[in-house]
Amino acid sequence: MKDLALPPALPLRPPAQVMRLSRMGAAFPTRLSFLPTLLRRLHGEGAQVTRPVWEIDANGYGHAVYSVDLGGHTYSLVAVSSHLPDEARTDRVIAEAWDTAYVLYDGIPGASEIARICAAAPRQEAARYTDRDLVLSRANKSVRLFAHVVDSLRAGRQPDATRIRDTGYLMRTTAVYGNGKFGIADRTRIAERPGLSGPFMAEMLTVWLIRGFTHDLAEHLGGAPLDRQLKRHLGIGNATGLGMAPFLVSHPLLLDAWMQVRETALARVRALPDLTQAEIARLRALADRVARHLAEWHVPDEAAQNDIATLRREWPDFARHLDDMTLTGEEPVNTLWEAAQSGSTALQELVAAFLIEPFGSLVDGLTDCMATPFTPQIDPAMPLADLHEALLRDWGWALSTDFTNPAQEAQFWYVSEAKLEPRLGLRHEEPGADMESPLDIARQVQAMARALETHDGDLMGFLRAHPEHRAALRRVQTLMRHPYAEIRDNLIADTCRPIDMLRCKLAFFGAAKFDPKSDRWTRITLAQGAPLFDELDCAPDWWMPAFASP
Repeated sequence: MKDLALPPALPLRPPAQVMRLSRMGAAFPTRLSFLPTLLRRLHGEGAQVTRPVWEIDANGYGHAVYSVDLGGHTYSLVAVSSHLPDEARTDRVIAEAWDTAYVLYDGIPGASEIARICAAAPRQEAARYTDRDLVLSRANKSVRLFAHVVDSLRAGRQPDATRIRDTGYLMRTTAVYGNGKFGIADRTRIAERPGLSGPFMAEMLTVWLIRGFTHDLAEHLGGAPLDRQLKRHLGIGNATGLGMAPFLVSHPLLLDAWMQVRETALARVRALPDLTQAEIARLRALADRVARHLAEWHVPDEAAQNDIATLRREWPDFARHLDDMTLTGEEPVNTLWEAAQSGSTALQELVAAFLIEPFGSLVDGLTDCMATPFTPQIDPAMPLADLHEALLRDWGWALSTDFTNPAQEAQFWYVSEAKLEPRLGLRHEEPGADMESPLDIARQVQAMARALETHDGDLMGFLRAHPEHRAALRRVQTLMRHPYAEIRDNLIADTCRPIDMLRCKLAFFGAAKFDPKSDRWTRITLAQGAPLFDELDCAPDWWMPAFASP
C-alpha cells in the first residue's frame, strides 16, 4: 500500500512574525515561485517553442508568433513591434504607446486572428478582445542597452559583457494583464488546465515568451546571434507600481496558500536529519552563487543599496557555517537556519530561499497547493465567545492601534477614475478620502470589536443590527482558518510602504534584482538566467543567477 505519510517538518514560523510588512518587503524568489514552477513543467513535458510567423522588417517593426504546447493545449504569443518616438516612452501606466505589445492566444491563430490582434494589441486597454486572448501585455526597450547590443552585432562583435551584466534585460514590461481584464478571457477558461492551473501561470508563460522575442528581435536587427551566456543573462525587465499592491489584501486565501506553501517547505527542509554529499556540494555551490548575485545587484536608491550592502557583509559570515562539522552533523539545515537568526530580516529571508532551493524532491509537490478554490465565508452561527477569543488572539495589533492619532490614518487607498488602477492618497493633504477603498482592515476590525462590546445577543443579531461590520467579521473568521491570510500591519498608517506588498508578490512571481524607484513602484528582473527556448533541460537550476561572461 502506498505510504501517504507527510515528510517530517518542524513547526512553521508564526504568522505574527511572517506577516509583517517589513519582512514581506524582504522576500526573495524561491524554487516554488511561479516562473520556475512553470519552467519545470515545460521541462518535464519536453516542451518545444516554435516560431511559425516572423514578419519583422529591417527596422524591427511588424509581428511574430511563438507557439508552445503545455498540458495538452497549444498557446501562442503574438508579438507586435511598432515605432515609438522617444518622447512617448514611459514606464508609467498613463502611457498610450509602447515599443512592443503582446497577446497570449489560446491555440494557434490564423491569419485573420493575427490581423485582429496586430490591430488591437498596440492600443492595449483602448481596444477590444475575445475569450481566446488570455493575457495582454506591453514592453518598452531599455534603449541604451538595446541599441548597444544591435550596434555591436552589426559591427561583427559581441556586446560589452559589463553592460549586459549591469542592466540584465533588453525590454521592460509595464503591464501583464490576465483574468478578464479589458475583455480578455476570464481565468475560469484555463483554471483547470494542466500547466496553467496555478496562480499567474499564463502571465509567466507570456513573460518567458516575450523574453525570447526580445532576443530574436535584437539578433534580427544585428544580423548575428548573441553569445548564449550573454543571452541567458538577458531576462525581461518589469516596472510595477501601486496597481498591484492591494492584491494581497483583496485575495486573503491566495495569500495564505502562498505563504503556507513556502513556510511548509522551509519547515520540511529544516527537519532533515542529515545531508548527502551531493546536497552538501549543492549548498556550497549555491552559497557562492548568492555571493556573486549580491555583488552584481546595484540600485540607485540609497536606502535600498544600503540594504544590499548589509546583505553583502552578512552573507560571508553566514556562509562560514557551511563547514564540514555543521553539514555532516545532526539536523544541519536547521543549524544553518538558526545561525541566520542573528542577522537582518533580509538575511533571514534570503537564507530561507537558499535552504529550500536544493531540495526539490521534498518541496516541489507543494506548488500544487498554491491555488485555492475557496472564498471567504461568514459563519453566522459562531458563538460570540469564540469571536472574542479570535480577536484577542489574532488581532491585538489592530485593536491596539490608536486611530485618533492622525499618523495612523494618514493615507487612504482609492481607484483612479482615469485608469481604474489602485492609488494611495494623503488623507490630511488631498481630497478624495470619501472615495476610499476598504483596505483599512485594522480600523474596520477595531470598529467591529467596539460595537461587539455593547451587543448582548448572538452573532446573527449583531449582523442584523450592524451590517456594516460584515466585511470585518469575514476577515476575522477567515484568519481563524487561514493563519497567513492577513498582513498584520495598519495599511493606512504613514509608515505603510506599498513597495513591501509589491516585493512580496513579485518574489512569488520569481522576480529578482529589485530596483525601487520610490516606496510606491519598483523595477525588477524576471527570467534572468532562465533557460532559453532550446535549453529547457536546465530548467531546474537558475535560482539567484550570477553573470557568466563568454
